[in-house]
Amino acid sequence: MLPVIIFVAVAIPLLLIAFVGIRRRSAAGGDEPSARDEASVAAEREEEEEEFERAEEYQAEWREEQHREHPDDSLY
Repeated sequence: MLPVIIFVAVAIPLLLIAFVGIRRRSAAGGDEPSARDEASVAAEREEEEEEFERAEEYQAEWREEQHREHPDDSLY
């Protein structure tokens, strides 16, 4: 039982110290986003838009193909 008490007495303060350190670090660094972060966010957004455009084009092609293969009467 003594090892469990020692472990808890050491682990809980270490976890609290780590939690406080992480909060301080995120609060200090979160105020001013860097230009690199903004550029990467813009690049990700552009990539997502291109991916959506490709998906919409593929969906239109797929629908046309399905309509050619299965006329409207056979879908019901």
